[in-house]
Amino acid sequence: MQRDRPVSAARARLGKIVLPMIVILVVIAVWWIVVVQTESAIFPTPWQVVAGAVELARDGTLWEHIGASLFRVGVGFGLAAIVAVPLGLWMGWVRGAYITLNPLFQMLRPISPIAWIPLAILWFGVGDVSPVFLIFLSSVFPMIVQTISGVHTIERRYLWAAANFGVSRYTLFRRVVIPAVLPQVIVGMRIGLGVAWLVVVAAEMIALRSGLGYLIIDSRNAGNRYDLVIAGMIIIGVIGLMLDGAMRLLERLKSVRWRYVR
Repeated sequence: MQRDRPVSAARARLGKIVLPMIVILVVIAVWWIVVVQTESAIFPTPWQVVAGAVELARDGTLWEHIGASLFRVGVGFGLAAIVAVPLGLWMGWVRGAYITLNPLFQMLRPISPIAWIPLAILWFGVGDVSPVFLIFLSSVFPMIVQTISGVHTIERRYLWAAANFGVSRYTLFRRVVIPAVLPQVIVGMRIGLGVAWLVVVAAEMIALRSGLGYLIIDSRNAGNRYDLVIAGMIIIGVIGLMLDGAMRLLERLKSVRWRYVR
């Protein structure tokens, strides 16, 4: 029985890789067949998309666009995390702060970050500051909400146990509240990063001359290079998957892992 467990675990890990790959290959095959059968003169085959991506990679253009997008997301998301996590902890722990600020955040949160683009351009111009501002707005609210929710859903037995030992309010917050909230903070960061990656692409399509969003719209306008358009879309999806995977690695930290079943 003990020997079967490692084998079963290995099969499960292999299945997590093989099954998604099979689905992706099937989608690519169907895509290729449909384009060939319809004899489309505009929509590219998978091979044409790969060739276009290789063309951009060789001349360095692709890496410049990827670097520009990642830089903007990194700065905007980092600033949002610095603001959102302490603010969410404070609002979740102090009832007066929650009552005072929560209505304002609940009004701002449903506004699409895309709607802020005209104001961002008006305030900050068409440089890097505008998309950083949009990314900040898009990612700060999910992290605030999840952090507040994490504080409000702390199991009372943790607080009671700490109170029985007579710990100070500072120690209670540092040793009980923050560790209990970390899993929810990670969820908020995953959501915020996903929205941030979406928003930077939209902002680059409208207001900038670099980044993956600009690559897509420029490829469409400059000679209908739909092979580069599709390549840009796929690259955006792959990078988004990698970013989410990197965020999920945080769930394996000892201070966070206890909250998850797996």
